[in-house]
Amino acid sequence: MGSELIVLGISHRTAPVAVRECLAVDPADAEGFIKNLSARPGVGEVAFISTCNRVEIYAAVQDRVTAFSSLRDLLVERLPPDAGGLGELETHLYRRAGRAAVHHLFRVASSLDSLVVGEPQILGQVKDAFDLANRAGVAGPTLVDCFTRAFRIARRIRRDTGIARQSVSVSSVAVDLARQVFAGFEGRQVLLVGAGKMADLAGRALKAQGARVAVTNRTRARAEDFANRHGFAVEDYAQLEAAIGRADIVITSTGARQPILGRDAVARIQKTRRSRSLVLVDIAVPRDVDPAAADVPGVYLWDIDDLQKEAATALAGRREEAEKAEQLVEEEVLRYLQVQRGRGVAPTITALRNRFQSVAQAEAEKALAGLPGADERTRRAIERLATGLANKLLHAPQVVLKKEASGEVGEMLAAAVAQLFELPAVAAVQTGADPTEEAEEAPAEESSSQKQANS
Repeated sequence: MGSELIVLGISHRTAPVAVRECLAVDPADAEGFIKNLSARPGVGEVAFISTCNRVEIYAAVQDRVTAFSSLRDLLVERLPPDAGGLGELETHLYRRAGRAAVHHLFRVASSLDSLVVGEPQILGQVKDAFDLANRAGVAGPTLVDCFTRAFRIARRIRRDTGIARQSVSVSSVAVDLARQVFAGFEGRQVLLVGAGKMADLAGRALKAQGARVAVTNRTRARAEDFANRHGFAVEDYAQLEAAIGRADIVITSTGARQPILGRDAVARIQKTRRSRSLVLVDIAVPRDVDPAAADVPGVYLWDIDDLQKEAATALAGRREEAEKAEQLVEEEVLRYLQVQRGRGVAPTITALRNRFQSVAQAEAEKALAGLPGADERTRRAIERLATGLANKLLHAPQVVLKKEASGEVGEMLAAAVAQLFELPAVAAVQTGADPTEEAEEAPAEESSSQKQANS
């Protein structure tokens, strides 16, 4: 039995950021986490995606029940004691297997399942996940096939549809939201906290709208490099509260595991600002800003979940293009399934050929045993007759099996052939020559050298 793809995960569609941030994997811990995944019962090949909007585990398995259970238990172990444990997690988890898992992966890579449909970052994140699995030595033929196809369909969708037209990302939605609060950026100071990919996208959007921007980061060298690329000012991270006090809009996207800005800190900042309006847009997962900061007078706080409505509005014009993309995904899933079904028939053809050839050889041996005085010419003639008869009988069923291999009929025919001829289990079939090649009449010299004592 071959491996099938499964996926277990949570996303912005099923879990609030408060749950997602508990399961998010720090990039520094990624290699250790994937090794832990690969060691779980029932798991063979494995990869995982951890972004601000999803934590998903993809695995190639033979026993989906065992694999789902062991992977779920690992996720439960990552939850803090007050998070509700298994019962709470189960309300947010989704499971996909086989066709549904492949379909889900293709949609994720193509940005059809993103908070912002059409955003380009997810494809890079899926590629990073696959690269990590390769480096860790836990990506085998099933993952390689599925992820390679996912990358191909994602590129095709971006090329052949308008889904990525007027590129929108979580960061650009955050910038648009901040702009709406003050009816523009004129006279406003924006502070970016963090210097990673999300901040880079936000920085580009802010620069395009003429905003006055400063950046701060725990590592000053990264902040300076970031500022030089965009033409921004640099603020000292050690003086974060003071820097926020000088800003009107703050967009945070650090990789901190705990909030970098608590309610008390925001309250202190607002006192120095005399409660002037302060917009905090937190697009980090785990969150950078304590949700309780929203209670401080004059503070407007949005986290990544709050951006969903804004994203839906921004993407209203892409519905038709998204539908085209969904159709392309369906077509690619169908192609994948056709190839898989074709591969499933190949072992049956091999086993059937082995059975016919074994019977032919055994019958030739029996005939020759009754002709002790037969010369070499006679022996070869009998062997050719037996082999030729076997190949003639094999031809028709082999042609039909190959013809129907890519559809459900092929699967049913293969199962019927296996039952009718009492063929061994697929795993026991030892493949030699390509089973999709038609049987040719074997030369007499080869038949003679391959005799087996089956009589």
